[in-house]
Amino acid sequence: LVALDAYYRGAETVADEDPACGLEWWALAGISRVEGRHGTFGGSELEADGDVTKPIIGIPLPAIGETDGGVLDGRVAVDHAVGPMQFIPSTWRRWGRDGNGDGVADPQNLYDAARSAAAYLCASGPGLGEDAGLRRAYFSYNHSQAYVEQVLGHAREYQRAVPLD
Repeated sequence: LVALDAYYRGAETVADEDPACGLEWWALAGISRVEGRHGTFGGSELEADGDVTKPIIGIPLPAIGETDGGVLDGRVAVDHAVGPMQFIPSTWRRWGRDGNGDGVADPQNLYDAARSAAAYLCASGPGLGEDAGLRRAYFSYNHSQAYVEQVLGHAREYQRAVPLD
């Protein structure tokens, strides 16, 4: 329920800020399922406040280089994506948002990560309630067509399974 609440709040906040975006909670859930298994990747658990019990650190990304001096990922040689939504540190620096209202934007908190992912996705343009818009936004998140289709498939499954709208 914490994950669902984080996605719902992230989408609602963006809807208030940018109604044309059209992002729904289930679109964020699709990303989180693939990227960090809703905060449970690698043996982590999701706490009631949205924090993960164990930092979620992705694989090394040598093509990215090192952009944060290890501040977010704990690695100083090369960046790793971080948190349940797997943000690259340089992307987090630009898009990181405080989604839980504690005054800190933390990529290891699902409320913050979902709010940040919502802002990032909406920057790709309006119409994210439709598949074409979602494909465009998901591709901006990860430049892989296989990734886009996997995330979209999970997102639509969540939409059908949990009809909140």
